[in-house]
Amino acid sequence: MAVKIRLMRMGKRKQPSYRVVVADSRSPRDGRNIETIGHYGPRQDPSLVDIDGDKALAWLRKGAQPTEQVQKLLAVAGVWAQFEAEKSGPIDTKLNRRRLGDRKARAKKASKQAQPAAKDEPATASTEQNAEQPAEQQSEESSDE
Repeated sequence: MAVKIRLMRMGKRKQPSYRVVVADSRSPRDGRNIETIGHYGPRQDPSLVDIDGDKALAWLRKGAQPTEQVQKLLAVAGVWAQFEAEKSGPIDTKLNRRRLGDRKARAKKASKQAQPAAKDEPATASTEQNAEQPAEQQSEESSDE
Protein backbone atom coordinates (compact mmCIF):
# COMPACT_ATOMS: atom_id res chain seq x y z
CA MET A 1 0.00 0.00 0.00
CA ALA A 2 1.46 3.37 -1.08
CA VAL A 3 1.05 5.88 1.72
CA LYS A 4 1.12 9.65 1.18
CA ILE A 5 1.19 12.58 3.54
CA ARG A 6 -1.09 15.15 1.96
CA LEU A 7 -3.58 17.93 2.58
CA MET A 8 -7.29 17.32 3.16
CA ARG A 9 -9.43 20.37 2.41
CA MET A 10 -11.83 21.53 5.08
CA GLY A 11 -13.78 24.74 5.62
CA LYS A 12 -16.43 26.58 3.68
CA ARG A 13 -16.39 27.64 0.06
CA LYS A 14 -13.67 30.26 -0.55
CA GLN A 15 -12.47 29.83 3.05
CA PRO A 16 -10.10 26.87 2.93
CA SER A 17 -8.33 25.29 5.82
CA TYR A 18 -6.51 22.00 5.58
CA ARG A 19 -5.66 18.98 7.68
CA VAL A 20 -2.30 17.33 7.12
CA VAL A 21 -3.21 13.65 6.88
CA VAL A 22 -1.61 10.30 6.18
CA ALA A 23 -3.70 8.44 3.61
CA ASP A 24 -3.55 5.68 1.06
CA SER A 25 -2.57 7.21 -2.28
CA ARG A 26 -5.57 5.58 -3.98
CA SER A 27 -8.16 7.21 -1.71
CA PRO A 28 -9.78 10.52 -2.77
CA ARG A 29 -8.44 13.88 -1.56
CA ASP A 30 -11.12 14.39 1.07
CA GLY A 31 -11.80 10.70 1.58
CA ARG A 32 -10.66 8.16 4.11
CA ASN A 33 -7.40 8.82 5.92
CA ILE A 34 -5.21 6.80 8.24
CA GLU A 35 -4.19 9.54 10.68
CA THR A 36 -4.33 13.32 11.05
CA ILE A 37 -0.90 14.72 11.91
CA GLY A 38 -1.53 18.47 11.71
CA HIS A 39 -3.38 21.52 10.47
CA TYR A 40 -2.63 24.26 7.92
CA GLY A 41 -4.50 27.57 7.75
CA PRO A 42 -3.40 29.56 4.67
CA ARG A 43 -5.88 32.43 5.21
CA GLN A 44 -4.35 33.59 8.49
CA ASP A 45 -1.53 36.11 8.45
CA PRO A 46 1.04 34.59 8.91
CA SER A 47 -0.19 31.17 7.79
CA LEU A 48 -0.90 28.70 10.57
CA VAL A 49 1.23 25.56 10.37
CA ASP A 50 0.62 23.14 13.23
CA ILE A 51 2.21 19.73 12.60
CA ASP A 52 2.96 17.04 15.19
CA GLY A 53 6.65 16.47 14.46
CA ASP A 54 6.88 13.08 16.16
CA LYS A 55 3.98 11.61 14.19
CA ALA A 56 5.24 13.11 10.93
CA LEU A 57 8.75 11.73 11.48
CA ALA A 58 7.35 8.32 12.36
CA TRP A 59 5.40 8.19 9.07
CA LEU A 60 8.35 9.48 7.05
CA ARG A 61 10.54 6.77 8.57
CA LYS A 62 7.94 4.18 7.56
CA GLY A 63 8.21 5.38 3.96
CA ALA A 64 5.24 7.72 3.55
CA GLN A 65 5.82 10.13 0.66
CA PRO A 66 4.85 13.79 1.22
CA THR A 67 3.25 15.82 -1.55
CA GLU A 68 5.07 18.97 -2.68
CA GLN A 69 2.98 21.32 -0.54
CA VAL A 70 3.24 19.11 2.52
CA GLN A 71 7.00 18.87 2.07
CA LYS A 72 7.17 22.67 2.13
CA LEU A 73 5.05 22.73 5.30
CA LEU A 74 7.27 20.10 6.91
CA ALA A 75 10.28 22.25 6.07
CA VAL A 76 8.63 25.26 7.72
CA ALA A 77 7.89 23.17 10.82
CA GLY A 78 11.51 21.91 10.90
CA VAL A 79 10.53 18.26 10.53
CA TRP A 80 11.94 17.86 7.00
CA ALA A 81 15.43 19.05 8.01
CA GLN A 82 15.42 16.60 10.90
CA PHE A 83 14.39 13.77 8.56
CA GLU A 84 17.12 14.65 6.03
CA ALA A 85 19.70 14.73 8.83
CA GLU A 86 18.66 11.22 9.87
CA LYS A 87 18.98 9.99 6.29
CA SER A 88 22.30 11.87 5.92
CA GLY A 89 21.53 13.68 2.70
CA PRO A 90 18.83 14.96 0.41
CA ILE A 91 15.81 12.72 -0.07
CA ASP A 92 14.54 11.88 -3.55
CA THR A 93 11.13 13.53 -3.78
CA LYS A 94 9.25 15.25 -6.57
CA LEU A 95 9.91 18.70 -5.10
CA ASN A 96 13.65 18.07 -4.69
CA ARG A 97 13.87 16.79 -8.27
CA ARG A 98 12.09 19.91 -9.45
CA ARG A 99 14.40 22.17 -7.43
CA LEU A 100 17.60 20.46 -8.47
CA GLY A 101 16.40 19.68 -11.97
CA ASP A 102 16.10 16.20 -13.38
CA ARG A 103 18.76 15.04 -15.78
CA LYS A 104 15.97 14.18 -18.20
CA ALA A 105 14.32 17.56 -17.71
CA ARG A 106 17.63 19.40 -18.19
CA ALA A 107 18.37 17.43 -21.35
CA LYS A 108 14.89 18.12 -22.69
CA LYS A 109 15.20 21.86 -21.98
CA ALA A 110 18.63 21.97 -23.61
CA SER A 111 17.32 20.25 -26.75
CA LYS A 112 14.32 22.61 -26.91
CA GLN A 113 16.59 25.63 -26.59
CA ALA A 114 18.96 24.31 -29.24
CA GLN A 115 16.21 23.65 -31.80
CA PRO A 116 14.72 27.16 -31.89
CA ALA A 117 18.22 28.64 -32.06
CA ALA A 118 18.99 26.43 -35.06
CA LYS A 119 15.71 27.43 -36.69
CA ASP A 120 16.33 31.14 -36.09
CA GLU A 121 19.79 31.20 -37.65
CA PRO A 122 18.76 30.25 -41.22
CA ALA A 123 15.74 32.53 -41.00
CA THR A 124 17.89 35.52 -40.03
CA ALA A 125 20.43 34.72 -42.74
CA SER A 126 17.75 34.63 -45.44
CA THR A 127 16.24 37.90 -44.24
CA GLU A 128 19.68 39.52 -44.29
CA GLN A 129 20.18 38.39 -47.90
CA ASN A 130 16.74 39.71 -48.84
CA ALA A 131 17.49 43.00 -47.15
CA GLU A 132 20.78 43.37 -49.06
CA GLN A 133 19.30 42.64 -52.51
CA PRO A 134 16.84 45.54 -52.66
CA ALA A 135 19.53 47.96 -51.48
CA GLU A 136 21.85 46.82 -54.29
CA GLN A 137 19.07 47.03 -56.85
CA GLN A 138 18.18 50.51 -55.68
CA SER A 139 21.77 51.74 -55.99
CA GLU A 140 22.06 50.27 -59.53
CA GLU A 141 18.80 51.92 -60.56
CA SER A 142 19.89 55.32 -59.26
CA SER A 143 23.27 55.11 -61.05
CA ASP A 144 21.56 54.25 -64.38
CA GLU A 145 19.59 57.47 -64.36
